[in-house]
Amino acid sequence: MSQSNERVTDDVKSGFTGLLFILVLLASAITCAFSSAGGHGKSPNGWLITAAILQFLTIPFLLPGLFVVNPNESRVLVLFGKYKGTVKRSGFYWVNPFTMKHRLSLRAHNLNGDKLKVNDAAGNPIEIAAVVVWQVTDTYAAKFDVENYEEYVHTQSESAIRKLAQAYQYDGEEGERTLRGDTEEVNEHLRRELKERVHPAGVDIVEARISHLAYAPEIAQAMLQRQQATAVVAARTKIVEGAVGMVELALHELSRKKVVDLDDERRATMVSNLLVVLCSDRATPVVNTGTLYQ
Repeated sequence: MSQSNERVTDDVKSGFTGLLFILVLLASAITCAFSSAGGHGKSPNGWLITAAILQFLTIPFLLPGLFVVNPNESRVLVLFGKYKGTVKRSGFYWVNPFTMKHRLSLRAHNLNGDKLKVNDAAGNPIEIAAVVVWQVTDTYAAKFDVENYEEYVHTQSESAIRKLAQAYQYDGEEGERTLRGDTEEVNEHLRRELKERVHPAGVDIVEARISHLAYAPEIAQAMLQRQQATAVVAARTKIVEGAVGMVELALHELSRKKVVDLDDERRATMVSNLLVVLCSDRATPVVNTGTLYQ
């Protein structure tokens, strides 16, 4: 791959100048044609006829040199197999009629990738898709360094997404970097990876983000149950931690204010009952009304 060989050409002229030249040539051809006809017994002028014919034949060869560049478009110019430069400024131009003018869009393109089924870092099958916004920045590389730059971007996007999925787990423990939990980091990782991959095609990645992320259907139900169980355990842990703190505070306040004097057995019973009340998921919890040993 070559480094950027792109250059903005100075070989083109204003299209109005070229058009004016063609019109002048057309007027000259018409004048020569009428002047060569002769009149009042004069014979036709062969030189004027020849000049008129040559001018009329020249005009069709000059017309293809005229071309228009629309905003956010470019024309890559190639003359007899040699790259002559790129016209990026919008306007009306005229160039050597034998120059090939390849149109390349400089607008931002939106690639909505297909859903891919890959394994994450933990080996779990997942479905993942991404949206990529890209645009051509080096017209020489886009035209001559790769066969088809649009197909190249599409293929490299799929490859980058697969590599990204294998670098992270879909979900994990608290503190672990995951596809689901670290969205901004994952998107930036994808953008950098893809930017490096498509650079040889003269393409820049404006934005890349995950648009679809889910477990594969065959394990989705099991993973959902695992997530629910994890959430329940986490919630119960918080409840128990809070309940223990409340029981500790209650016993401390009862002792400090000397509301009641509890021996070890009654203290244990109270702790048991308070924990049952605070941690129970029933509307009417069942408490122990006897002693600790009954």
